[in-house]
Amino acid sequence: MNIDWPLKTRKNLLCRFFLLLILTGCVLNARSQEQDTIIPIDKDPEEILKNVSPRNIIQGGFNFWQDNFSGHWAGIDVGFNTFLNKDYSGYNTEFMENDFLLSNSLYVNIIQQSIGLQKNRNTIGLITGLGMHFQSYRLNRNTTIHRTESGRIEPRFLLFDQNQKSKFSIVSVMIPLLAEFQIPINHYRNRFFVSTGPYMAIRLSSHTKIKYRSDRKEKLKVPGHYSMHNFKYGIMLRTGYRYVQFFATYDFVPLFFEDKGPELFPFTVGITLLSF
Repeated sequence: MNIDWPLKTRKNLLCRFFLLLILTGCVLNARSQEQDTIIPIDKDPEEILKNVSPRNIIQGGFNFWQDNFSGHWAGIDVGFNTFLNKDYSGYNTEFMENDFLLSNSLYVNIIQQSIGLQKNRNTIGLITGLGMHFQSYRLNRNTTIHRTESGRIEPRFLLFDQNQKSKFSIVSVMIPLLAEFQIPINHYRNRFFVSTGPYMAIRLSSHTKIKYRSDRKEKLKVPGHYSMHNFKYGIMLRTGYRYVQFFATYDFVPLFFEDKGPELFPFTVGITLLSF
């Protein structure tokens, strides 16, 4: 169907079409201006860039030094005890000679506080905390110790049966102050570490125990002071990588008071079973 519009009508339609196009363009231009967030700044670009921190730019990405320093103290350690620098002057026998493999220490380190010493990295820091130390020495099977009225420690020989066991045990609270150095290997979370520093300990209890059998299993447990220092201090060394960690401790304070017993300095070496 062919419609022959009058010339005047065709001109009016054409004018309306162009007017509609112009109005549409104006509306789109106005919307684009409303959504535009670019704000012109009259400041020098170099001054603006001086205040931009690269750490803020990569905050959402992978940053080797973004985490806080975390040390290696909290956990459960097991060790073997012995004595160094032994002096039995005044005694006829070395009655505190112990079985190294059966003389054990258990450390339950329950509280840890890590303090980073670097501003932009997390590989050097200090560690402190709180732990329990359960310490035992396996003595000769028929030998134990007792404290005389004068406070002197003397050996006591008891024999109940041929298979009895004799042990001397100490329970203490330990507080360390360690400086730790870490070296990232392969991945920044996998680190070889070395930490060392002093510790102090407060003795809570001590006792001797002999286990034997008569008609049934028996034990003779005798708590006592045993002329021991209530406070001691020493040095600790810890090292390891991931799940394999070793430690050693050495007391600077002898086990017994001066002139009250043999001069013995406890030494322990062991391994970490579990890290918290």
